[in-house]
Amino acid sequence: MAYILNDEAKDLLRDVREFCENEVKEQVKEYDISGEWPRPIYEKAQEMQLHMMDVPEEYGGLGLDHITQAALVEQMAWADAGFAVTMNGNGLALKPVLIAGTKEQVQKCCDIIVDGGYGVFALTEPDAGCDAANGKTTAVLEDGQYVLNGRKCFITNASVGDFFVVTAMTDKSKGTKGMSAFLVYKGTPGLNVGNHENKMGIRTSTTSDLVLDDVRIPAENLLGKEGEGFKIAMQTLDLARTWCGVIAVGIAQRCIDEAVAYAKQRVQFGRPIAKNQAIQFKIADMEIRTEASRQLITHAINLADQGLPFSKESAAAKCFAGDSVMQTAIDAVQIFGGYGYSREYPVEKLMRDAKIFQIFEGTNEVQRMVVGRSVIGKC
Repeated sequence: MAYILNDEAKDLLRDVREFCENEVKEQVKEYDISGEWPRPIYEKAQEMQLHMMDVPEEYGGLGLDHITQAALVEQMAWADAGFAVTMNGNGLALKPVLIAGTKEQVQKCCDIIVDGGYGVFALTEPDAGCDAANGKTTAVLEDGQYVLNGRKCFITNASVGDFFVVTAMTDKSKGTKGMSAFLVYKGTPGLNVGNHENKMGIRTSTTSDLVLDDVRIPAENLLGKEGEGFKIAMQTLDLARTWCGVIAVGIAQRCIDEAVAYAKQRVQFGRPIAKNQAIQFKIADMEIRTEASRQLITHAINLADQGLPFSKESAAAKCFAGDSVMQTAIDAVQIFGGYGYSREYPVEKLMRDAKIFQIFEGTNEVQRMVVGRSVIGKC
């Protein structure tokens, strides 16, 4: 495996693996069907402090290094991708605060997470998915307060959020350089959760619209400076894309494990299908893709930890892992045959969970644009 862990990290991984086996893997099945957010599972996860992986130690969190966190998140995703997305959501929201926030802003957001709250990163809009510069949400400075108006969509953890990092246009004429980032806290008048998405997969993660209707916040809730919102968001997404890759790998590993176990016990023509070379080659390809994904992710993380540029590498890792997990899930369903199409078996859910990793945090088409431009340069 690509993750090289010290003894302390191995002990933590063992505890998380045991928790996921006993408290997540089977329990999420009913929630996957109902679409209900599994609060009891997340409350138990908070008892293990899994919600504060990204919170620095000086602010009361675990302050994990990225490699250890990658190993833990992969294990969570192995049990349930929606669970991993939710647990990792706090880190996604906290990252822009750690990048650009004042000490007071960082302290307040970390305190919320440590106390069991959830952070939310609100960038995507109905007309501005990958085209962030086309955002319609606005922020106007009036009498020492910013007034925010607009609508965000596909926002992870919005319905349970306690603080929200919201991007808005402070000067539309400047394009991306006119975007700013703000902290908005739960209970602020005009901040409302809208439509809840009834999703194909990752159904244990809550995804909703966020509506801002004359939301007034103090000027000091600005993150960084006016016009820095796009830069802050892109720096956040560089790391977020590696975590997408990590979760995709967790799903892929589960696909491999389920497919191997089934192929060993499924007998056709007098012998287990695992003895057939066609099945062995399929499983070999699944393993090769999955381990290659881990290596790409680890490379991107190592560059980030060294303070080196890693936009191209994180885009490549997310793209490769997202495409790989989708193919690996398809292969797992094929190995199960007709049973793979039945909800009685786990690979049907794994295939539904896998698809989103070619789409969110920037579609894989956008990731190819990032990599291509990095290699070719601006034409």
